[in-house]
This record gives sequence, C-alpha cells and structure tokens, in this order.
Amino acid sequence: MALIGKIRKNSWLLVVLIGLGLGGFVVMDMMNSASGPGGANAQRDLGEVDGQKVDRVEFERAYSLLYGNSATSAMANRTQLWNWYVENSILQEEAEEIGLGVGRAEINELEFSPTRRSGIVTTRFMDPTTRQVNEQQLALIKQTIENGNVQQAIETGQLSPSFVEYWRHQRKELVKERLQAKLNALVSKGMYAPTWMAEMGYAEANQPVDIAYVKVPFDEIDNSEIALSDDDYRNYLQAHRATYEQDEETRGLKLAIFTVEPTEQDSAALRQELNDKKEAFRTAENDSTYVLRNEGQLLNAYYSATDAAIVPIADQVFSMAVGDVYGPYAEANTFRMVKLLERHMISDSADTRHILLSASTPAQFTQVETRIDSIKNAIESGSDTFEALAERLSEDPGSNTNGGVYENVTPNQFVPAFNKVLFVTGEIGQLYKVRTLYGWHLVEVLSRSAAQTERAKVAFLAKEIVPSKETQDNAYDAASAFIANNQSAADLTAAAEADPSVQLESSQMFTTNDFTINPVGDGNDAREMIRWAFNADKGDVSGTVYVFKDQASYFDGKYVVAALDNVQRAGLPEVANIKSEIEPLVMNEKKGAQLKSQIQGSDLMAIANQFSTQVDTATNITFNQTLVSGLGNEPKVIASAYGLEEGQVSGPIVGQTGVFVVKMLRKPTLATPTNLPQVRQRLHADQRSKVAGALVQAMKKNADIEDYRSVFY
Repeated sequence: MALIGKIRKNSWLLVVLIGLGLGGFVVMDMMNSASGPGGANAQRDLGEVDGQKVDRVEFERAYSLLYGNSATSAMANRTQLWNWYVENSILQEEAEEIGLGVGRAEINELEFSPTRRSGIVTTRFMDPTTRQVNEQQLALIKQTIENGNVQQAIETGQLSPSFVEYWRHQRKELVKERLQAKLNALVSKGMYAPTWMAEMGYAEANQPVDIAYVKVPFDEIDNSEIALSDDDYRNYLQAHRATYEQDEETRGLKLAIFTVEPTEQDSAALRQELNDKKEAFRTAENDSTYVLRNEGQLLNAYYSATDAAIVPIADQVFSMAVGDVYGPYAEANTFRMVKLLERHMISDSADTRHILLSASTPAQFTQVETRIDSIKNAIESGSDTFEALAERLSEDPGSNTNGGVYENVTPNQFVPAFNKVLFVTGEIGQLYKVRTLYGWHLVEVLSRSAAQTERAKVAFLAKEIVPSKETQDNAYDAASAFIANNQSAADLTAAAEADPSVQLESSQMFTTNDFTINPVGDGNDAREMIRWAFNADKGDVSGTVYVFKDQASYFDGKYVVAALDNVQRAGLPEVANIKSEIEPLVMNEKKGAQLKSQIQGSDLMAIANQFSTQVDTATNITFNQTLVSGLGNEPKVIASAYGLEEGQVSGPIVGQTGVFVVKMLRKPTLATPTNLPQVRQRLHADQRSKVAGALVQAMKKNADIEDYRSVFY
C-alpha cells in the first residue's frame, strides 16, 4: 500500500517510465527490422552510389574471386574493388541516360579476339613463363561456352567450380571498361579549340620578350618583425580554398613507439646456438643436405677475394684449409659461419661450345639424355661434326647459329654445373654431358686463358640477430604499462618525451578508409588503429597495444600506443591544425604586402639601390614558359610582364620568392600565324589526353556516394 501511495504522489514518474519503455520497444523494432539502421539490409550494404546500393555479400564474393590468392594488402585490394563498384555504378547510370551500351558481339571480341581483346583478359590469361596469352585455354573456354557445356566442363575438372561467377564478373568489368572508353571518346571528340583559342596558343609560344626586373627577396624583412594573427591564416586559407579544402574528415595520431631490439643476452644466445653446430658443419659428409636442413646457404660459384659475397671474410677464407669452418662472426644483423668447400686457381676467361636439348619434366630429361648420348657418340665416332649438330639441333638461340660457340666466358657467368666443367673439372678438347635447369648440354672446353685468379667455393650457416620471445614480451608489457599510466594525449606526449626509450611520432592525417599509418606501416593493426581513431574523442588514448611486425624477419618489431591528437572536419582546415604547414607562406604573403608598400617609383635602378640589390634581365621568355633562368618559377611575374608594352614598368608584383618590379625591354609585334591548324591540333591533343584520367574522377566528385566500408573493415 505504501508503494501504491508513492506512485500516486509521483504519477509524473510513472508516465516517464511508461514512455521510456514504449520508446525502447520502438527502437528494438527498428533494430530488428530488415529495413532499420541496424537490420539485415543495413548489414548487407557496403555503401550507396546515387541511391544504388553496393551489396556487401556480392562485394565479398567478387573479392574472393579476384583476390583470393593475392599476396598484396587486403585493404588495398578492397579499395581497388570498391573504386570499381563506384565507377561502374556511375558509368552505368550515365550510359543508360544517354543510350550508350555494349553489345554481345563487342563483349565476344573483348573476350576472345586476338586483335581487340581487352587488357583485362590479356593480363589474366597470360602464361607467366612465356609472357604470351594462353590462346589454347581461351579457345577451350570459348568453345565450351558456345556449346553450352560449361557445367559439364566444371564437373570433369576442365573449369574451376567458380568459373561461372568469375566469368560473369569479368564480363561486367569488360562492359565497364568499354563504356568508359566510349564516354571518353564522346567527350574527347566534343572538345574543340576555336580560332581565338588557337591564336592565343600561338601567341603564348611564339612571342618571345626581353625584360629587366628587380627582385626584393622576402628575406629583406626578418621573421621577427612580422606578427601573424589567426585572421591572417584564415584569410590565406580562404584565398587558397581550392588548395586546402578537403572533402572528407581526416584525423591524426600521436604515437608512442616501443621499438623491439635484441638485447645482449639475445645476441649471446644466438651466437652460442650457431656455435653449437660448428663441429657438425665441419664434419658434414653432404654439405648441400646439411646446409639445406639448417637453413644455410651454399654458394654454387667460385669467388675471388674481391667479390662482394666474401669480401668481409676473404682473409680467413684464403688462409684456412679446405673443410675448415670459420666463425661465428657478425655481419650486419646476422651471425655467420663459413665453410671452405673448394679452392682453386681458375682461369679468368674461357672459350667453349655446347649443344642444348631443352627439358623441364622428369620424362623429358630422360628422353633428352638418350639423344645427348647419341649426339656425343656421333661426334666422337667422326660421323658428324660438333658445329653441324649444334646448328641443326641445339635449342640455345644465343649460340646455335655459330656452331654453339661462346668466347671469353668469365667465371660464374654460366649456371653452376656448366661453370664447374668449364673452369674446374673439364679438360680441353673433351666432351661432357651436363644437366642444368635448362635441360641436357653437351659441352666442350675449347681453351682457357693463361691469367688465373685464386677462387673459393663456400657454404654458410647463419642466424639472424633478432629479439627473443622474452624480449618481445617485456617490450609489450612496457607498452601496456605506458597505457595504464597515460590516459590522455597530453600525458602520452609528455611521458614519451621524457623517456628516451620511447619514440614519439605524429602520424599523417588519414581518412576513415585509409589503411596505412606513417611511420609504422600498414596491416591489420594499422587499420584497427584508424577505425579506433574515428570512434574516439580528441585527446583519447587507445587501450590497445598495436603490433607491427618486422617485414624481413616477422617478429614483433614495434609496439605502438596511439592517442587521438588531431581532428579535421571536412572543408577548410582549422588554423590550429595547419598553422605550422602554411606559416612560411602566410609570412611571405604578409612580407610581400609590406615590401610592396615600401617600393617607391618606377626607376628600377633606384629601387635596386633602395634595397641593396641589382637589376637583372631575362631574354627570349615566352608566356607559357614555366622556368626562366635567373628568375625561377614565377608565373605571376611572367603574366604581369606580358601585360606591359615596350618601355612600360609594372607596379610591385608579389611573387613566389619576393616582390618584383618589371620593365618590358623588347616586345616584338606578333607575326601572323601560318600554322593555326597545327596549333589547334596540338591544343586538341593536349586537352583530349587528360580526359581518360579526369572524366570519371569528375563524375565521382559530382555523385552522391555513401561509404560504409569502415563499419566492416
């Protein structure tokens, strides 16, 4: 009863509670409905382009088909695919509006015609060995499609199970490519330079003038004499809006970076681990097998003391006995041991001839060896000559037209097996069968130079000097403790500046779909850092330690703590966010205004004396010239000069590097153009060449694009 009485006295509270409850049911219904903000459809939409939805399921299916085996960044691939979807949607909309299409015959040509085939198909069906299009495979696909046997070919393994989806998407790509080419052509053909423009183009390139000028550099006024206000920065930004205005919000981070370095204990342990293998390495009966099993390196070449591969240890290699091991020794970031396998005095060059029969499979090698034996017997029996057989049978295009001969071959120029016969084991005048990765060779050593150099063949065992798991864990713990002790961007900055073991960096400004953080790199953690930044408030510190792998050795190379330091909304930047970047430019602009007000009269010599500078000249300059000797890149100066008549002097001109006053010395009358058609053609070519790169980008800028990718990736 007491409770009921309280409710009666506070009936307003009951009304509020009932209202909140009903509101909760409405929100839940919206969230659970298929069309609500959090419903099933919303979860499927990756974005919208002029109201056309980009379905996430379809997008992921296309991603899997095109990039399933890609070794490049997943985010880079998704960005490329997203751009394709956006451009395709825009182009399809435009094509439908103007009645532009791509017919079945065109698609067939883009897929299969050797002369009109799309670059998309050419790239995807290129044999990686020959770098030629696999015409046989494309012909099989064409026949299979035309005969309606696609499903049968999939069932028998001739085509991939995903072939139908893959080919369907590829056709969409071909249609998009063709529509884009047609639109580019329409716009390009519609561009025309009228006579007045051609005459102007002629004048810009064919009216050379001479000028005298005085330059008063901005350094004439010391920076300390100029006071800049926020209004100065704002005015500069407004005046240069096109340069600094941005379409998307960007954000920036302060990064406390814990670089993981191997400790002395790590190095000592790694050195000892390598040293423990020294005796086994020395006594190994099969050096190749032992080196391979222990992730070492056997150099199948013969090196002199001056060759880069052994320069650091040349003294040891050429003084130790064959079979001995030297090390461990440190080289760069690696501990190494070297074993001397062979050492010989080797000629500096040799002449040889060979016959090559190519092979790539075990069966081919067996078959070809039999043929090489027959060729060898024919030469040794005298029934045929080496020269004739080389020209008739050898498959080496570099020598089969001159009897198989190579002259002045140097050590290590040929593959290892050939190299060893030619310089070490072979006798002059004898025939040798040599197997290489190219096939079977029949080799004859013709001669060797008298000049010789001592050379060695070596094998290495190596251990990269990397941080141990314990060292990595300790660095991670330090980064975690750093987060716990620094809960704001200001605290993070102060703590990092006070700790020499922590590297403090500022990231670049990034957008919501970027995937790289400079200076630490890209990858999943970089992407997660960006996603966090766009859900944080300025000054927040992330509770996550972000991990960046060493790209060479793949240990945890850096642990990073991030704080949101900068938020720049779309539009013109706030002064505080860009002040340091534009300060020199604003300073020069203000100096320019001050210097301009100090310049008196139009006598160049007097102005030069006033500022202790000199009068310079520039000759034969044209309006479209970008760089003038002595003057530099000063487009405002050139433009102002061309507005003068001969003998006239300009007012002060604030340029890129100072304030200028210009006098026109010579301005000849422009000759009547005799080549306007050629000028017009050049203007056409110049403008039309820009269409392919600019048209779609302009269409994208004008489209209504909603991008939800950051919700998912």
